[in-house]
Amino acid sequence: MKRITIVLLCALMTAGTAFAGGKKDASAGSAAAGGDNSLQSILNKKKFILGLDDSFPPMGFRNENNEIVGYDVDLAKEVTRRMGVELALQPIDWNAKEQELNTGQIDCIWNGFTITEERKQNLLYTPPYLKNAQVIVVKESSPVRTMRDLAGKTAGTQAGSSSVDAIDDAPEFKSSLKEVIEYKDFLTALMDLDVGGIDAVVIDLVVANDNINRSGKPFRILNDRLGEEEFGIGFRKGDRALMEKVWATLLEMAKDGTVAQITAKWMGADISVIPR
Repeated sequence: MKRITIVLLCALMTAGTAFAGGKKDASAGSAAAGGDNSLQSILNKKKFILGLDDSFPPMGFRNENNEIVGYDVDLAKEVTRRMGVELALQPIDWNAKEQELNTGQIDCIWNGFTITEERKQNLLYTPPYLKNAQVIVVKESSPVRTMRDLAGKTAGTQAGSSSVDAIDDAPEFKSSLKEVIEYKDFLTALMDLDVGGIDAVVIDLVVANDNINRSGKPFRILNDRLGEEEFGIGFRKGDRALMEKVWATLLEMAKDGTVAQITAKWMGADISVIPR
């Protein structure tokens, strides 16, 4: 009986030691899993999924062949080429962009994505790569010359965009308007402006310039600005390794002149703010 007790005791001690060791290994594995493997994950799957609004020229939009092209697209293509991974362009609902990112449907938001303090609470941004402003577009024939002239009139903008924030941040201007209509995208708002459905569109300067230059529509940009801003690339909060790799690659591209070439192609001049 005594011998059986000793054998059982040894067995229990051995099992306890194994259990403790198992707990330690699991804990170590969990700590490793908690690390930032965002870059390695992209390199392993050899695919980088970029979320964008595919109706936001010149940053990202569909051409006459229904291909997604644009300034941000060209930058991303070169970044991913240098990283040795495939670029996948994923059109998203701009109103649900952060949800798409945080649920892992996309790896970043790269599409004229304005850096704001509110967004920085939930996202990890690269430093700015391009400056922008919020402007007001009216028809060339409109009597409107300043923001004040829009009192009692209707303005349109894109839902979920920083233009909505710009309007909210100008309460006197907003309260002077008869109505603010939020559209699915800026192109739809501009089409409604063209047919007289609204009196003005609050929009990104880069988009306004591109639309006027390419469409030839009789639009005019007011001198008033609703705010200056900067574009950055948005990542999940924990994906610092991936963000830093993308930014380091953009720095290389700026130094060797690639960014200047791409920017001049789409903007008419090198207006990028990436350090050389």
